[in-house]
Amino acid sequence: MEKIRKGDDVIVIAGRDKGKRGSVLRRIDGTHVVVEGVNTVKKHTKPNPMKGQTGGVVDKTMPIDVSNVAIFNPSTQKADRVGFKVLDDSRKVRIFRSTGAEVDAK
Repeated sequence: MEKIRKGDDVIVIAGRDKGKRGSVLRRIDGTHVVVEGVNTVKKHTKPNPMKGQTGGVVDKTMPIDVSNVAIFNPSTQKADRVGFKVLDDSRKVRIFRSTGAEVDAK
């Protein structure tokens, strides 16, 4: 079970985009995630008439390492660590370490 999942609100805690917030668009592998509006680069593309692509400079969102993001806790309005807890009905849920509240409870 991963600590950071697709759809989570995260905040960048290290690197060029430190302090930016966004939601996780997808997980690349075990160590990289793509976060909305974070780590954007300018990519120069050639036109490809076979695919209908026009050439030019395109903004592209690149993956960022999971160690550089932390889950955003809406109750404290800060970055938080994630822990795990097994409930009485034998479900394993993610919790915020600072408050003990469930991450997925909405």
